Amino acid sequence: MTDPLSHQPAAAPTFLDSSPSPAPASKKSPTQLSTQSLAFLEHQYASFLHDRNSVSPDWRDYFDDIHTGHEEITPSVLQAPFPHDSIFHKQTGLPTGGSAAPAPVSGSAAETVVLQEKLDQLIRNYRVRGHMIAGIDPLEAKRPVPPELDPAFYGFTEEHMEMEFSTRWFGGAECRTLRDMIEWLKMTYCRSIGVQFMHIDSLQARSWLRDQMERSGNRLTLSRDEQIRILRRLSDAVMFEEFVQKKYVGAKSFSLEGAESLIPLLDMAIERAGTQGIDLIVMGMAHRGRLNVLANIMAKAPSRIFREFEDCDPERQMGRGDVKYHLGFSSDWETVEGRQVHLTLCFNPSHLEFVNPVALGRLRAKQDLRDDRERRKSMAILIHGDAAFAGEGVTQETLNLSELTGYRTGGTVHIIVNNQVGFTTSASEGRSCTYATDVARMLQIPIFHVNGEDPEAVAKAVQLAMDFRQKFQRDVVIDMYCFRRRGHNEGDEPAFTQPTMYQMIRQRQTVFESYLESMLSLNELTREEADKIVARRAAILEAELAEARKDEYRYLVDSGGGWENYFGGPVEKADVVDTTITADRLRSIMTTLSTPPEGFTPHPRLSRMLQQRLLMGQGEVSFDWGAAELAALGTLVSDGRQLRFSGQDVRRGTFSHRHAALYDSNDGRVWMGLAELAEHPDLVELYNSPLSEIGVLGFEYGYSLDQPSGLTIWEAQFGDFVNTAQVIIDQFISSAEDKWERLSGLVMLLPHGFEGQGPEHSSARLERFLTLAAEDNIQIAVPTTPAQYFHLLRRQAMRMWKKPLVVMTPKSLLRHKGAVSTIEEMTTGHFHEVIADTQPAEGTQRILVCSGKIFYELESLRAESGRNDVAIIRVEQLYPLPSGDLKAALDGYAADVPVYWVQEEPRNMGSWPFIRIRFGDSIFGHELHGISRVESASPATGSGTSHKIEQQAILKQAFDIQ
Repeated sequence: MTDPLSHQPAAAPTFLDSSPSPAPASKKSPTQLSTQSLAFLEHQYASFLHDRNSVSPDWRDYFDDIHTGHEEITPSVLQAPFPHDSIFHKQTGLPTGGSAAPAPVSGSAAETVVLQEKLDQLIRNYRVRGHMIAGIDPLEAKRPVPPELDPAFYGFTEEHMEMEFSTRWFGGAECRTLRDMIEWLKMTYCRSIGVQFMHIDSLQARSWLRDQMERSGNRLTLSRDEQIRILRRLSDAVMFEEFVQKKYVGAKSFSLEGAESLIPLLDMAIERAGTQGIDLIVMGMAHRGRLNVLANIMAKAPSRIFREFEDCDPERQMGRGDVKYHLGFSSDWETVEGRQVHLTLCFNPSHLEFVNPVALGRLRAKQDLRDDRERRKSMAILIHGDAAFAGEGVTQETLNLSELTGYRTGGTVHIIVNNQVGFTTSASEGRSCTYATDVARMLQIPIFHVNGEDPEAVAKAVQLAMDFRQKFQRDVVIDMYCFRRRGHNEGDEPAFTQPTMYQMIRQRQTVFESYLESMLSLNELTREEADKIVARRAAILEAELAEARKDEYRYLVDSGGGWENYFGGPVEKADVVDTTITADRLRSIMTTLSTPPEGFTPHPRLSRMLQQRLLMGQGEVSFDWGAAELAALGTLVSDGRQLRFSGQDVRRGTFSHRHAALYDSNDGRVWMGLAELAEHPDLVELYNSPLSEIGVLGFEYGYSLDQPSGLTIWEAQFGDFVNTAQVIIDQFISSAEDKWERLSGLVMLLPHGFEGQGPEHSSARLERFLTLAAEDNIQIAVPTTPAQYFHLLRRQAMRMWKKPLVVMTPKSLLRHKGAVSTIEEMTTGHFHEVIADTQPAEGTQRILVCSGKIFYELESLRAESGRNDVAIIRVEQLYPLPSGDLKAALDGYAADVPVYWVQEEPRNMGSWPFIRIRFGDSIFGHELHGISRVESASPATGSGTSHKIEQQAILKQAFDIQ
């Protein structure tokens, strides 16, 4: 499919189009001239009049056409300087005014051409700058008029106002007076809608937007029924807020008051989506106005919301749950035309914009499940606050994902509820740019600024935004200017910090009242009809409140959304799955993964790797980490499971160990053996992500929420960088089951290990994950062999018990001679949460318990020193802590044998604090001690030599070597 906004070279603009960059003077022609080259035009015309053969044939034909039928021209027109020479002539480097004319000329045709050019520049600047004087602020803040929007800037006077000009690039009649054209420009670009679209590179997109707006004057003609629908939705929004404020005085609700036009905006967006073939919409928003959206858009029963205000069932929320204005919901919407649109509003913490990538990940998963690969049957709507959209970096990360192959969803409608204040911070304190939306100009998309107190202008903005998204499958932004009638919350006094703003706000009526007055004045509605709308809604809300206060109130259970057969809860409920495979099947999988198609030329250094992997499948060579991982993934995709794997450099692997995608050395084409194993290759997705943690991890977490049967993996380049995404980990991954009863099987691969690479390339901050671990909410594993990793990945995909899995993956072990597995270990057995020592327990004087790569160093030192009196036990899963297996591994040793927990991390990091809290001074009857680096504010030293000294100290202490 050809992307209509792809960056292909645009055709040269026609004579009166507004290309921003004129061609070099020696190359100019009538089909290349821009409105920045007025002096050049004059010079060419004067030369033509002096000697028609002195100009090129193209120019000669053009001037012959405009000269036909006109009398001779007077010299004054072409010799007069332009008032803006300093701008345009400096840009073009061309002669100024008419001074370059080689001979006197005369006549009115040249004047017409010159004035037309000036008018075209004025038209262009209205398209570019008109938004700067648009009436988009309901508080009526005045902004200075840019000089380029003043006709006098171009030399126009009152005498020119009744002159007629060509409108060939303006739409409508072929000719209009200058006065009419300026009025139409103001109506189109400077009323209640201000538009930024001229930054878009695509001529097709700019022209489409221009035509849509200029032909209609940027206004919709609404039927009476449509107007009444808007009024009714405004009534719903206003009355809900007033009802809540009256019944629950002082309770936090994060009211929508002042921005009630959001409800008809969403109503119109969903209705238009239905006409465009959309049958599923995923929405994300913060808490401002969320209850109103839940009640009036998502069709969540107001009685359920009121019962949450009443807080009647504390036993349902003991130690869990979330506040009512963070909750999500799903429902089905029936459009006026009878189409069904499924709506999903994502749950969201107070962290505002961080739900954005989560919502888009959910949408992408739904699209893939429904085989909507063209991304045309579903869409996302994200609702933002102005301060958050400009202030939080996750906004930029999310926008950057929008056009990347691995993350495209077909275009998102972004709606800014622009309160013009963030808590107590004014716009001038909160951003360095003109608009809260300026970050969105990084994309090739339009931004519609609209006055939220003009519902019909909002309707036009919605129509334009939805139609643009459908046609070009790109994001689009509606910046709805409004205000926040109350403080940040209902108990806050906003006049402490914005006194003048709130003096104006308190004098303003609601948008419902102002729109009603407009309809009454135009005789579109009677007062009796309006009263019926209000009375009907009031009755509904009172009935819902009465229902909420019933003792026998029944909660309706939300639908499973594909999760009906999956479950969470305590680890004791976890199902046991068989992760073994036959040797023949493993051989076949490794053969496919190691055999590129005929004519494909891999890099010479990778040819040996492929040969080794082929031998691994035949049992002649032991499996290394990269091969075991691909083997596990290969078994899953060949079973028909979907695989989505993303992160920085994941196709090759940060440490050049994976090579899941091979690139032909001659022509660069890509081959993925995993796709060869899948019946449907589209179900195998491996994407190198942008340099982003929080945006991409949020997206992948969202994807996992709607893809329970597949395997969704995110890998950090180094585990150290995962803390960039801490909000997604804390507020979503680790707590979603507890807060929102939402499950995920996401896998996070975090390279971790102390190898002398410094404080930012050593630690995935294992301790932070263990601090978050409670109520069996996540799984934390540190596998030490390829076979262990193989069975762990298969178990994660195959289990019906779903929990996020955090894997501390190795770096040096990827090529460690001891960190290999036989084909028998791959095809038999299972993931061992604890690996006991195999040497006899008799005579043991010390028991070392550890996780991760330090096991190999301990084992090596034990062998070198002949210390058979020391046992080494590996804990491969730190959470849920396999206490039973650990106890069983210790049971064979005498009670007086001490246990030492050995780790590479400093004492205040790693797993030791977690173990100490769980067991104290003894573990299953044995004394418990810790061996580690000394406590430290930084994870690791920056000196390679110091690292070796510290590592040796740990090993010597473990074996009590003086």
